[in-house]
Amino acid sequence: MLAFALLAHPAAAHVLDVDLSKLSRTEIFWTYLRLGFTHIIPLGFDHILFIISLYLLEPRLKPVLLQATAFTVAHSITLGLAMYGFIRPPAAIIEPVIALSILFVAIENIITDRLNPWRVAIVFGFGLVHGMGFASALTGLGLPAKDYFGSLISFNVGVELGQVSVILLAWAVVGRWAADKSWYKRRVVVPVSVAIGLVAAYWTVERVFFT
Repeated sequence: MLAFALLAHPAAAHVLDVDLSKLSRTEIFWTYLRLGFTHIIPLGFDHILFIISLYLLEPRLKPVLLQATAFTVAHSITLGLAMYGFIRPPAAIIEPVIALSILFVAIENIITDRLNPWRVAIVFGFGLVHGMGFASALTGLGLPAKDYFGSLISFNVGVELGQVSVILLAWAVVGRWAADKSWYKRRVVVPVSVAIGLVAAYWTVERVFFT
């Protein structure tokens, strides 16, 4: 129950307690790199669950890193467009769709036995949505005028490092020793995907009706 309660909370808010105008470009780079990383670990529970869901179905590193790359390219596009003001995604729509994307992947893990080629395209589409979610986190913090583009890139790099860390941890804990077992789908993929799906369903209802 405690674990479920912890997972039942979406990403926490960032706090930036430094005066960006007094920082050098190098210091700004590391500040936003750290913000991007912490947006995934430990604050981004929803994004962590999405990455774990991607990993479960095909627990080899190459396929999941390919999906993660498609996801990164996509969220970088919409994050950049949102931060430069070309699009203004409404959080009331984006946040429920992020939850639905996690639910979709969790259900797919349960009902299919193999990684379908079109999943990369699906992940790319969900990455576009998640990028808009990342933008909502950055909008409250703002980007420094002296290095707007550089800080945007460093935030993206931090997000990518966070995602890769989640993947490598999942591989070390599960994939390395259990992926080839005959019981992997039954004992790992299905129960973990069910748990993730329940949390995502909860988030969907919460974000649609209570936020």
